Amino acid sequence: MAAGSTLQTLERGIAVLQAVAASETGLRIVEIAERLGVHRAIAYRLVNTLADQHMLRRLPEGKIVLGSASLLLGLNAEGALRTLARPIVQALADRTQATAFLSTAAGEEGVAVLTSTPKDAFLNINYRVGSRHPLTRGAAGIAILAGREATKGEPESVTKARELGYSLTEGQLQKGATGIASPVPMPREFAVWQDLSIGVVGVGGLDHDLAIKEVLVAAQDLAWAAARA
Repeated sequence: MAAGSTLQTLERGIAVLQAVAASETGLRIVEIAERLGVHRAIAYRLVNTLADQHMLRRLPEGKIVLGSASLLLGLNAEGALRTLARPIVQALADRTQATAFLSTAAGEEGVAVLTSTPKDAFLNINYRVGSRHPLTRGAAGIAILAGREATKGEPESVTKARELGYSLTEGQLQKGATGIASPVPMPREFAVWQDLSIGVVGVGGLDHDLAIKEVLVAAQDLAWAAARA
């Protein structure tokens, strides 16, 4: 591919990301094509390429929004979501005396984008930012899937988590560890902040009832904080 053609494709890709980011509820392919002044087929190819890299994501109704990779880039730059979530995740860790986390989806994997440990705890699980695992394993990933619309053939654990409002798993990612997580019900206008879960992971003396209550509260707190931001 000629250098000029490559540069034009890059410029168009950036323009797509900027157009989608400027839209509060996402754009359809035809709208992207109109904003870029290109044929719909070109817009379709650009969107497909960016979606393959998780920079964009298709909503069930067909609109295109920023994807998890865009979100992760923003978080690495100390973005607004991390600023909003940090005190909520820390409070969750302190109240449950367990390691708390905020996770998002990156393709078929869940990725921890923020973690906190109790300020006065003697022993904590080392759950690092950037830790990855399949969405179908572990409370964080199952909660993310539960926050989406139901799909045919989805795992029973996802259906159950959607009904309960939270996922509880034991020993799936680490022997002896219990994970509890809830999808974050972000307002639809925050399209880039969808596919999030918040929760805790602990061993031994984790109070399940308390943890479930606090995780559900934290999920609502983060959604409300985003709505007020």
